[in-house]
Amino acid sequence: MLQERGRGAVLVGVARVDAALERLLQAVLLPTAGRNDSLFQADRPLGSFGARIGLAHRLGLIETPVERALHTLRRVRNAFAHSSDSASLADPAHAGRLAQAYQDGRANPLWTPLESVLTKAGGASEPPVDPTLRDYILLITILVAFLEAAAEQLRPQPPALVMGFAGIQSASTSTERPS
Repeated sequence: MLQERGRGAVLVGVARVDAALERLLQAVLLPTAGRNDSLFQADRPLGSFGARIGLAHRLGLIETPVERALHTLRRVRNAFAHSSDSASLADPAHAGRLAQAYQDGRANPLWTPLESVLTKAGGASEPPVDPTLRDYILLITILVAFLEAAAEQLRPQPPALVMGFAGIQSASTSTERPS
């Protein structure tokens, strides 16, 4: 993302977070019979970033500050995608939206060491990374890393009860998994 600027950095970064969030949700859902999970297609229930954020929060997979940060990124992405003007993360409207997400992100123990790496990334021959872009990259990096780490550790949990035509049964005595 260091090579991206403005609109490109925002769109690429949020797309990466969205993909990691989808992977987190797929990690806890029972697998589908086919290869493709149609729930996540564009015109389906989990086809939008906002729907995935809401479900992840309602399932308890992400805390409220993370939910807020994800919704903030969604709103900034939408503003950049639909703007005919040159958009910048330094614009007061976007900077104001992102301020709380950055503050929450700074609580992550990786923020400070990654910040020092990014601050030095320009090297002697290149200008330093703009602090606005640096903070955005840090937020995206931390969200993606922890969403993906959580997805690696989670497995689908069958429900305690399953409704069938014969009635409600304990999941352990049901002859068929929900599909």
